[in-house]
Amino acid sequence: MSNAAGTPEVRMTIEDHIAIISLDNVAKKNAITPELMQQLSQRLTEFDNDDNLWVAVLDPAGEHTTAGLDMPKFFGPNATAKPIPDDQVDPFGLKKRCRKPLISVVHGITYTIGIEQMLASDIVIAADTARFCQLESKRGIAPLGGAHFRYLTRTGWGNAMYHLFLCDEFSAEEAYRCGFVQEVHPYGRHRERAMELARLICKVAPIGLRATKAAALTYIEHGEKAAIDVIPQVSEQVFATEDFKEGIQSFVERREARFQGR
Repeated sequence: MSNAAGTPEVRMTIEDHIAIISLDNVAKKNAITPELMQQLSQRLTEFDNDDNLWVAVLDPAGEHTTAGLDMPKFFGPNATAKPIPDDQVDPFGLKKRCRKPLISVVHGITYTIGIEQMLASDIVIAADTARFCQLESKRGIAPLGGAHFRYLTRTGWGNAMYHLFLCDEFSAEEAYRCGFVQEVHPYGRHRERAMELARLICKVAPIGLRATKAAALTYIEHGEKAAIDVIPQVSEQVFATEDFKEGIQSFVERREARFQGR
């Protein structure tokens, strides 16, 4: 729900172990200002630092994900943009990344940094209304938030260059074909589905999931040899937890595990 006052903001609400983070600048199709970017970083950092929060759903308010940057506020003579502090989570995942599972919800206009932010998350659930476009090169610039390599890791060279070179608008169905999004649902149902997935993820040991994400990022950043070398560290981390003991005990007792995140 959009805020009544119409003041742009990024809200975070909590449901059990789930953080729902909602960027709200509906009056301008969720155009992102430097202030909203800082708030988004702060909310992601709060989530990442809270041991009682296990998964986040990034759900932009209204009918559109974002029309992109509020350009004059980032690049004009009166720009107010500032770097994200090194100790905060970078919404693009270019510096400090969130350690926990992130689900991005997208709908309607999902342009430029909207795509780059969703590709910095782990799972993307789209409404059938979603429309995507990486149009920076139509404005004489180039993608600066990670599209130049995350298109490749998600969909391969041919599909990546097709959309990066054409700067075309493509549908949710095409995004699903390419692997940018994992599921497409009717508008409204897509939000419900994202929350369903978040609740399912919360049934899994959160320390194990953080270790899994860290190990996967090791492969992305350093290759297969590094990912193999980190296995003993992952084993040491998860075998020392109470959740590991509960996982084994639940198997022996043939019941669903009740993880505590410790």
